[in-house]
Amino acid sequence: MQSEKDKMTAGEMYDPSDPELVKGRRKGHDRAQDFNRADTDEERKRIIKDLFGTTGETIKVEPTVRVDYGYNIHVGENFYANFNCVFLDVCPIHIGKNAMLGPGVSIVTPEHPLTPSERNSGYEFGRPVTMGDNCWIGADATILGGSELGNNVVVAAGAVVNGIFPDNAVIGGVPARIIKNIPVNN
Repeated sequence: MQSEKDKMTAGEMYDPSDPELVKGRRKGHDRAQDFNRADTDEERKRIIKDLFGTTGETIKVEPTVRVDYGYNIHVGENFYANFNCVFLDVCPIHIGKNAMLGPGVSIVTPEHPLTPSERNSGYEFGRPVTMGDNCWIGADATILGGSELGNNVVVAAGAVVNGIFPDNAVIGGVPARIIKNIPVNN
């Protein structure tokens, strides 16, 4: 029988009040608070490398950070997140190398059923987020569960991303759409 954590990570309906998940969220919240209170960049780096599921060696994350669990967040080498980023990671968040997040970026994988009876049951589900290499996410953008960004994608400030976007695209708006393509250097 699948655990609620297994169901959650797989994007199936799950019970967020499950004791294992409550404990995991508390641990993630506590570690994020430790990170936010840390005095030095070196201490913050050590905590974030412990909090996130996997990271590259060279990463920099500014405070404050908010997470659901932390262990479902995977970032590549040379990752940078500016101030006040939120990672709601009920499903995996995979971010490639050389990615930059502007201030106030939110990456949110949880979702709730549309019908009131299902929504009121307390059960929820999620969808993963995948971002390729060299992505740049502008200030206050929101990346919703199920979104996939190719390599070299730039997301305009304030955009709400809900979809699949190819390599070398500039996207923006609510909902986000392709604004233009980025020329590929040979």
